[in-house]
Amino acid sequence: MTDDTTVTDADLEWLRRCVRLAADARARGDHPFGSLVVAPDGRTIEAMNTVVTQHDPTGHAETNVVRAAAAVLTAEQLAGSTLYTSTEPCAMCAGAVYWSGIPRVVYALGEDGLRDLVAEQEGVPTMALPCREVFARGGRTVAVAGPAALPEASAVHDGFWG
Repeated sequence: MTDDTTVTDADLEWLRRCVRLAADARARGDHPFGSLVVAPDGRTIEAMNTVVTQHDPTGHAETNVVRAAAAVLTAEQLAGSTLYTSTEPCAMCAGAVYWSGIPRVVYALGEDGLRDLVAEQEGVPTMALPCREVFARGGRTVAVAGPAALPEASAVHDGFWG
């Protein structure tokens, strides 16, 4: 049996879906990030980055999926869910996950790997603050699994930030 901080084969399948969502976001003109929540009953809620198309600097895939999941799941269901994402949640997104009550996050590309690809977004330097550090400051545990070895998670960013 694995613990909540181990990336499983099933987790990898969900992460591949997140990377496909990231590619879809990129194709429509948004930043290449995608996330989904899997509820205890198997329902999935998906979201993509909407920073550009919605003119919303908080429109990260993770904040969008937390909002969407909270609209259709009870607090009890959120407390049994897992959030999957193509790239490690930033500090803002980690805060949204924390406040949602979702107890587990699984990500593909790490925040440090993203920083290797893009030092700044629209002139704003990226934050060097891993989600584990954000979660560690809270009063409840959020299990984190990642980064996962998925080359497509970094490939979706190729040529985007240039």
